[in-house]
Amino acid sequence: MKTIGLLGGMSWESTVTYYQIINTVVRERLGGLHSAKCVLYSVDFDEIEACQSSGDWARSAEILSAAARALERAGADFIVLCTNTMHKVAPEISARCGVPVLHIAEVTARALKARGVETAALLGTRYTMEQDFYQKVLTDAGVRVLIPGEADRVLVNDVIFRELCLGVVSPASRAKFLRIIDSLGAAGAQGVILGCTEIGLLVGQENTTVPLFDTTLLHARQAALDAISQ
Repeated sequence: MKTIGLLGGMSWESTVTYYQIINTVVRERLGGLHSAKCVLYSVDFDEIEACQSSGDWARSAEILSAAARALERAGADFIVLCTNTMHKVAPEISARCGVPVLHIAEVTARALKARGVETAALLGTRYTMEQDFYQKVLTDAGVRVLIPGEADRVLVNDVIFRELCLGVVSPASRAKFLRIIDSLGAAGAQGVILGCTEIGLLVGQENTTVPLFDTTLLHARQAALDAISQ
């Protein structure tokens, strides 16, 4: 079994979910008392968020690359960056680390294509929705991407940072997200990507008839499968 290097803490709320899913998949596949071989480096999210808001992506790349190298030294065979937004600096991390990085958008694109989805809506932080580092991976895979209007992008971003990253799950915010999801479905989205690792804490498939693609679930599941593959 390969050792998974979890680069987490962005936020730690969703990093917990990664650990749960990875170990659940390993147990389901291998049975008995099997669990995943993991090493975790959990960063201080306040430091990373300060880089995000100031636009200092170079500094965030330095911090996360150093963390990835620490995971490599600890025995990780590959890196799982437990966040969507910080995949903006995934190329820099890959270049500075000697083990592969399992890219969350690439995993998501494969899941969309496997379900025959040609047009998908993307929800996430404003960086993920508005910049091209994430959308380009999807469009290169042949998926057309829709995003909410400006007011709804602000709403989604605010709920992520002011509520979900702080462990607050609000029924009122869930209703707002479901309205946005329904409107994107009506606009032609065949599925909606939950492109922030915290959104799955708020909404799930049981809440809507629009197909949801929870990137946390997809990414963590693929990490587990890669770890146990020969």
